[in-house]
Amino acid sequence: MDRRFMMPGRWLAATLTCGLLSAPAPARAQAMPEPSTPAEMVATYNTLADGILALKRTEENLVRSIVAAADAHGEVQLMRAERALAAGDASGAKAAVEALAAAVGQIATEGDNSVAAVRKRLLEGGHHHNAAGEAQGIFDEGFVIVTKAAKQKLLESSRRIGQMASSPSAAGLDSEWASVQAVYKDLMPPAK
Repeated sequence: MDRRFMMPGRWLAATLTCGLLSAPAPARAQAMPEPSTPAEMVATYNTLADGILALKRTEENLVRSIVAAADAHGEVQLMRAERALAAGDASGAKAAVEALAAAVGQIATEGDNSVAAVRKRLLEGGHHHNAAGEAQGIFDEGFVIVTKAAKQKLLESSRRIGQMASSPSAAGLDSEWASVQAVYKDLMPPAK
């Protein structure tokens, strides 16, 4: 090209363009790196995810402990009722059977009213442990391990046990407790 017929700015642009086009391919590729998130930020986000997932596992373990404690309390009340029946202590048997019914109710509801208040607070804060299960109708809102089906069976057992309080029998209590334990066993797989 004859520079005399070009404007000065165009000559410079043409020269630079020719120079870039004739540069080796790797030089052109290295000119603008892809933007990426700094590795330190990714590492921090990854440890945050570990913490969030650990909290979810911790909530599940805590609820399992609450349910296990209610089950153990029920077992004690069943033994207390059977001892009272064997001793002919009607009032002692009635009190133990009522306490047994309450314990089964607490298994069904993953704890008592104080636990329900915590669950309500978590729900109000937007935390749903089993959001997918709730959407599918498997879990009641906020429940962690007790499914709707298990809750219904346990509440029915609690009601039947409560109805036995006025005239309990060891055989009737044992039979209903066996039903409770079958549901409990399904809810509480062996620890890993």
